[in-house]
Amino acid sequence: MKRKAQSQAVGHKPQKKKSKTSLSSEDAKKRFRKGLFDKDVLDKYTQGYAKSTPYKHSVIHQLIDDSLLRTVREEIKNNVSFTPKETDIYKIHQSGDLANLDGLDDEALAKLPSLLALRDAMYSQNFRDYVAHITGCGPLSGRKTDMAINVYTPGCYLLAHDDVIGSRKVSYILYLTDPDIPWKAEWGGALRLFPVRTIKGKDGKVARTPEPDVTKIIPPAWNQLSFFAVQPGESWHDVEEVYHSETKEQLEKEGGRVRMAISGWFHIPQIGEDGYIEGAEEKLAKNSGLMQLQGNPDQYDIPQVKPIAVEQLQSSSQEEFDEADLEFLLKYMAPTYLTPDTLDQISEQFDEFSTITLPNLLGKKFAKKLRDFVAAQDSAPLPEDSAEIEKGPWKVAKPPGKHRYLYLQAENGHVSKQNGPASKEDSPIRELLEEFLPSPQFRRWLQIATGSTVESHDFIARRFRRGKDYTLATGHEGKPRLELTLGLTPTSGWGGDDEADTDAEEENDEGAKPNGRGKGKAKAEAPKKSKKDKAEEDEEEPGTEEVGGHEVYMAGDDDAADEDAAVYKSGADDDNILFFEAAAWNKMSLVLRDNGVLKFVKYVSRKAPGDRWDISGTFEVEEGDDDDGDDVENGNGEGVLDDTEEEWNGFPSSSSESDSD
Repeated sequence: MKRKAQSQAVGHKPQKKKSKTSLSSEDAKKRFRKGLFDKDVLDKYTQGYAKSTPYKHSVIHQLIDDSLLRTVREEIKNNVSFTPKETDIYKIHQSGDLANLDGLDDEALAKLPSLLALRDAMYSQNFRDYVAHITGCGPLSGRKTDMAINVYTPGCYLLAHDDVIGSRKVSYILYLTDPDIPWKAEWGGALRLFPVRTIKGKDGKVARTPEPDVTKIIPPAWNQLSFFAVQPGESWHDVEEVYHSETKEQLEKEGGRVRMAISGWFHIPQIGEDGYIEGAEEKLAKNSGLMQLQGNPDQYDIPQVKPIAVEQLQSSSQEEFDEADLEFLLKYMAPTYLTPDTLDQISEQFDEFSTITLPNLLGKKFAKKLRDFVAAQDSAPLPEDSAEIEKGPWKVAKPPGKHRYLYLQAENGHVSKQNGPASKEDSPIRELLEEFLPSPQFRRWLQIATGSTVESHDFIARRFRRGKDYTLATGHEGKPRLELTLGLTPTSGWGGDDEADTDAEEENDEGAKPNGRGKGKAKAEAPKKSKKDKAEEDEEEPGTEEVGGHEVYMAGDDDAADEDAAVYKSGADDDNILFFEAAAWNKMSLVLRDNGVLKFVKYVSRKAPGDRWDISGTFEVEEGDDDDGDDVENGNGEGVLDDTEEEWNGFPSSSSESDSD
């Protein structure tokens, strides 16, 4: 994860760079708790680090002098500005890099003396030697400071990653939660560590890949430091979602559940420092890359893509639907989607936009059977352990550094039953995977609707559990391909127009109408809403939180190699969203996905009304002429861009805070 440096003090811009003042050993030690540097204390932490699992880490309670850290917290609350930032992998409020403190002018620095003192203490020779002794990582740089303040409020999180970037050697986090309202583990926000599985391939090469379940949970606590050596392919961790409280009154009583922390890294020595080795940074980056690729861990990703080549149909004209074909399709599809007028309308819209959304695709009878099944499964408890889940027909997608969800996969046109007995209760979803979607009848309908010629297909049923599951952004390389998502989420309240569609379905499934969204192989821009529109929405729906679970297509930016790949919300910036769909019931979206377009399913919050269910399909298609160029129109943009989540408005005024705040 990478950050842009930003100015910290409100209303002040960086001025002339000042050099860091050297901190004496005695002054440095005074800024930490008494006794921290005693030999027996250091030995205890060193021994604990060596024995820790799933990989070596340490937790130090009451690290900093308490009065100093309280003052730091007050300075941050009063003077540091935060930028809300959201990507496929995290949702946080973030300050700039605290290394820039030296660049602030005297007036701004006068407001942050304790914060500057803390930073200098953390990167003092004494404490760097202390951390190096515990971790055995070798000398650490005092010149290259790298730290920022992150605030997690309810709904914020950071998904699995290993922190391997550049010259980082040790990762750390120092908590500045409310010192007078102890953080409770049930509020979430914990640092969680993933175990790593070692796999030996047939060629004898060893690969390392993280398991889907965490085995070490470290809840936040005031003045607590957690740290570990950054290890390619091993130091996988995440930050648990900070969970919403039941009521606004409860949240206020709990101090807002504001998980504030200073996080950062110690780096290898830089030029001019003791321990500097010329070329060490380049060698570290190279070795890190090699270690991450060692044994080709991608080959163990689950699920693997399994496209099934199909025979070319003789014709894609509507006249080729005989009575038997229509009877088969009517078993699954709403009749309106089989009429010539509707098919013509779908074809025209898809030809213009290269994306389309079809509500109430499934016919009423089959949809009811399917919904009854999915709703029952959605409300039934699930085991927490992945191994227990995989004793049944559903498997767990992994590694968590790419995705995590439950899935059923079609194999050779049929659902694989090798890892669990088939159940009659699975039949509605299995029918879609085994019978309907792979059928030549549906393929002919799809070719008419999209003007495509299908060469192969691959289908998978997915269940994204609330509080757990997501997919991170992945790109697509090669010729355009057709992608299908059939929403099977039985609950409402996901931020889209699913409630309206559900009402329409219950009244009359003949009334389904296609919606065109996007343009030019997922190259459209989503329209923006004015501040007035957003204010009116917030007034109409107070307290509505975004719960995630939406599928997003985004433009890849070749010029942003040093930035987060999937930044889709930073303030009001949503220009790079091409197409999106909130979790919904009985709604199919079709997207012609072009080369370089990113795609992900947003983490599903524990606040969500249920799990997200869908069937995802990909179709390799014959490449046709494309004369659209980049002259695209704006697509429709409900759902993800509604900005209905609770904005964090900063810390409350002193009148409503506890005495210490």
